[in-house]
Amino acid sequence: MIDTIQPQERLKELRQLISECCTHAQIATAVPGLTLLRSQTVTSSPVQVIYKPMVCLIAQGRKQVILGGTTYEYDSSKYLISSVDLPVSGIVSEASAERPYLALSLTLDQEVLSGLLLEMSLAIEEGPVPCALGITQLTPELLEAFVRLLRLLHRPSEIRLLAPLIVREILFRLLTGDQASMLRQIAVRNSQTQQVVRAINWIRQNYEKPFCMGELLRVSNMSAPTLHRHFKAVTAMSPLQYQKKIRLHEARRLLISQKENAAAVGFSVGYRSPSQFSREYNRLFGAPPRVHASSYLND
Repeated sequence: MIDTIQPQERLKELRQLISECCTHAQIATAVPGLTLLRSQTVTSSPVQVIYKPMVCLIAQGRKQVILGGTTYEYDSSKYLISSVDLPVSGIVSEASAERPYLALSLTLDQEVLSGLLLEMSLAIEEGPVPCALGITQLTPELLEAFVRLLRLLHRPSEIRLLAPLIVREILFRLLTGDQASMLRQIAVRNSQTQQVVRAINWIRQNYEKPFCMGELLRVSNMSAPTLHRHFKAVTAMSPLQYQKKIRLHEARRLLISQKENAAAVGFSVGYRSPSQFSREYNRLFGAPPRVHASSYLND
């Protein structure tokens, strides 16, 4: 039987499913890797976050994501993909109490991507290393798959068996979509993007240590000029800039979760100058670390 449901009807169902299942700002669902988001207000200033490898859909509203000097804007007609860990800033630019911002994100499983790539016999396309963030037109097939995935939230007994099948279909759609080149790069072990990913992983695991280009060259198996060029192509920043943002994001996490004082946090993430730490933290998050620390310590 041919499905004659129009995409707008599917989008309406997606909005309803998210609205029913997500009554707060953000929830992690029973489907592994699936998160639902909701906001009734626009964002007054950019929110600094680290995007994991994931695909994001908006069912209602609009959002801007800023990476480097580029602003990516999308709504319910498009979807966003990030293929590596990326420090970005985000702004919910369209939302209200009557029509809240409703969205979802699904983490990308590299092992499943790699397996699909082998089964489909897809090759990496020659050309420049793609940026790890992209926005693409949402297809009816991808929208349909996400609607079926969210329906499982009302049938939890089916999640264990059916969710992996639907997620596999979603990844198949992504691997054959407009961002296929980006995803194929992260799914192949020795691709240039994977070499950059190894450098990214080293920075994330050793962010508190002094910056060491020699180690990055060793783990990425690249020359210095090649690593700089490809790292910036993928992340829109240099390795040193990336390390700085990772340090500052970790500092904010420590201030919130462990309620440590600002000076101790600065030293723990690798800063040796409290004034430099305070200055760079303020520049990224819009307030000095002591303000955030005191606000949580006084809760």
